[in-house]
Amino acid sequence: MQFTAQQIATLLQGKLEGDPDARVSSVAKIEEAEEGSLCFISNSKYEEYLYFSNASVILVNESLEITKPVKPTLIKVQDAYSSFAHLLEKYNEIISGSSKSGIEHPSYVSPTASLGKDVYVGAFAYIGEHVVIGDGVKIYPGCYIGNNVTLGANSKIYSGVKIYDECKLGCRVVIHSGSIIGGDGFGFAPLSDGTYKKIPQIGNVIIEDDVEIGANTTIDRATMGSTIIGKGVKLDNLIQVAHNVEIGENTVIAAQTGISGTTKIGRNCMIGGQVGMVGHIHIADGTKINAQSGLSKSVVSINTTLNGSPAFEYKSSLKSQAIFRNLPELQQRLQKLEETVQELTALLSTQNLEYKK
Repeated sequence: MQFTAQQIATLLQGKLEGDPDARVSSVAKIEEAEEGSLCFISNSKYEEYLYFSNASVILVNESLEITKPVKPTLIKVQDAYSSFAHLLEKYNEIISGSSKSGIEHPSYVSPTASLGKDVYVGAFAYIGEHVVIGDGVKIYPGCYIGNNVTLGANSKIYSGVKIYDECKLGCRVVIHSGSIIGGDGFGFAPLSDGTYKKIPQIGNVIIEDDVEIGANTTIDRATMGSTIIGKGVKLDNLIQVAHNVEIGENTVIAAQTGISGTTKIGRNCMIGGQVGMVGHIHIADGTKINAQSGLSKSVVSINTTLNGSPAFEYKSSLKSQAIFRNLPELQQRLQKLEETVQELTALLSTQNLEYKK
């Protein structure tokens, strides 16, 4: 599939400099681009590649000052990075079948389900009783949508996703393959004979507008009430969100993070990969948590940056790490000091005895 520089400039409302008929059929990094490639520069440290790149079209910031002749066709935009992302989004819509609609067979759609306009249901999907599906929703092959589920307009549910009964999803929600929404929370009561009795999980999961959930992420239903994923939240692959957790608006969480039950995470937080959180704690708005950190208590101050396990204030943790790296040397110095003290003590004892004589 090919596009001309003029078509791309029109889509991005950018200023074109060079050949409007230059054609691209692939995207590439600026340092690896070949003829027929489209790439972008948003960081000035890559500017040197601009002057000898083999790319056919390059997106650049309007503010970039060109100091040498340039072979590729340039498209100047206000923000090359966001424009490139927008372009990839449009391209992905073309190649991913986002324009699909209708119901493929074999699949099952309950007679009591309500489907909006331009809905797509892929083969081998199951749509349960009293499900409400908004306009433009895409449900790809092999999905399970349980009873009384609501899917807001223009959401995308990729192949193999399972959404259990009673869960509510807002508009423009994207859930990637293999994710499970609304599985039972981990609730078991210990009995006197050493066994465990399962506590029924009768709540649901609420996912608000513009949330994206990565592949193989699991979000458990609440024991009672709702597990809530706030508007604009972005979850990476392989994340575990336990029952009754609440994640505030526009928080982003990287892969392999585990959040224990009833923990409340504030708005605009940034949480790195493999972070672990105990249950029943509160994380203040704007908190940043470095990868592989472990939280065992609440974070009460907004815009705090944390690191380590147990996690504590970032700068202090760096100082502690520096000390930890020097522990072998410090141990040797301490041993030498102990030996010196022993020698001095022995010498003083000898001198004291001679004085008494």
